[in-house]
Amino acid sequence: MQYLVSVIDDKENPGSTDRMPDIDEFNDRLIAEGYWVFAGGLAAPEASTVVDNRGEQSLVTDGPFVETKEYLAGAWVWECPDLDVALKLAAEASKVCDRKIEVRPFL
Repeated sequence: MQYLVSVIDDKENPGSTDRMPDIDEFNDRLIAEGYWVFAGGLAAPEASTVVDNRGEQSLVTDGPFVETKEYLAGAWVWECPDLDVALKLAAEASKVCDRKIEVRPFL
C-alpha cells in the first residue's frame, strides 16, 4: 500500500533548519529498503496560487487556500506492507526532520 507522508511545519515554532544531512541519510535508507517512491520539499505557503474553475469563470488567487500557523512543508510517498510499518517510519521521519508528520493511505 502507498502512503502520503506529509511534513508539517509551524510558523510560530518551526523545526530545525540544519536537518538536510540527516534527511538525506534517512532517504537513502528508505530507498535501500524499498519504501521510497517520491519525496519533495515545498516553497512557503505564500508562494502558492489557488485556481478554482468550478464556476462560470476561472478564479486565480495568490497565497494559500487557507491561512493557518501550521502548513505542509514537504511530503514523501512510501510503499509499505501495512500501516504499522508506515507509522514506525513516520516516527523516525519526525525525529529526523524535527517536524510533525501526517500519514495518510492512498485509496
